[in-house]
Amino acid sequence: MSGHNKWSSIKHRKGAQDAKRGKVFTKLIKEITVAARTGGGDLDANPRLRTAVTAAKAENMPKDNIERAIKKGTGELEGVSYEESSYEGYGPGGAAILVESLTDNKNRAVADIRHIFNKYGGNMGENGCVAWMFDKKGYFNVDKSAVGEEQLMEVALEAGAEDVREADDSFEVITEPDDFDAVKEALEGAKIPFSDEEVTMLPQNMSPLEGAEAERMIKLLNAMEDCDDVQKVYTNADIPDELVEDM
Repeated sequence: MSGHNKWSSIKHRKGAQDAKRGKVFTKLIKEITVAARTGGGDLDANPRLRTAVTAAKAENMPKDNIERAIKKGTGELEGVSYEESSYEGYGPGGAAILVESLTDNKNRAVADIRHIFNKYGGNMGENGCVAWMFDKKGYFNVDKSAVGEEQLMEVALEAGAEDVREADDSFEVITEPDDFDAVKEALEGAKIPFSDEEVTMLPQNMSPLEGAEAERMIKLLNAMEDCDDVQKVYTNADIPDELVEDM
């Protein structure tokens, strides 16, 4: 992949395993609850909640689960209060790692995240040490077999997309977060199929890793994803596809 967070491809490969352990639903319910708490329960008026619910539906989360999570967020049902925080650091080979957490115990979260960094050859740093290397953007992945580049550019850019760029076997559509919904509606209206749609943190530059360093990075990122208090993980590590497949 070109500029997209390489870890996203790894996450999608292991998604089925996470689903069996309930990890995916747990993280999505947390996000829906916090989104509803901070922005209200109306999907039309709350872009963050709308995105979270779309992601939950994509994972086939039952409607009742979604509705309960929203009601817990708005206070209609009793629920756990989650605190948002982010952590930054470096992995093997100096690649940047940005971690977003939703937790009901911040002390536990900090300790667990620091332990994971240390265990796999990384180093947790101060706030701001790597955040400047990432930009918050909307992202869509479009298979090259689904549409021509010219048509995709016309539809996406007219709807407000910032860029359309070529990856290996797909196109990447990049937007400002505020334009994400408009571009999504335009792609759907033009019947252009897409995947991996999300508002994410895109690295400005990639950090190539190979061999033992790449293997340790994959293990570190997997451990972060498996941590109950970790919601999302971003990295600028560029890991060879064949190594990802092997692991």
